[in-house]
Amino acid sequence: QVQLVESGGGSVQAGGSLRLSCAASGRMFSSIAVGWFRLRPGKVREFVASILRNSFASYADSVEGRFTIFRDNPKNTVDLQMNSLKSEDTAVYYCAADLSGIGGPRASYTYWGQGTQVTVSS
Repeated sequence: QVQLVESGGGSVQAGGSLRLSCAASGRMFSSIAVGWFRLRPGKVREFVASILRNSFASYADSVEGRFTIFRDNPKNTVDLQMNSLKSEDTAVYYCAADLSGIGGPRASYTYWGQGTQVTVSS
């Protein structure tokens, strides 16, 4: 079992920055991949970024170069630093755990957090 809790969402103006954090429970954290996804208004849930146990990261094209994903295994956290935010980044952001460790947009993410709202005003 892995429990995930997101924090750090809020409102920001376009061009600003936010840092989201995903805190995980469970002793197996260091072996899993963690992904961030988002659900924008009127859209389907989409992959944002993921990080493997060796800290290899992958990103959606829409956030590449603006977002950075980090993990701190001793603290059981995965953060998403979001810079140069745009209005189209407005969404509920979710972190999720992939127990296979594969990560990426097509992995099977078994556990999900409750989500945190990010609102970017233009």
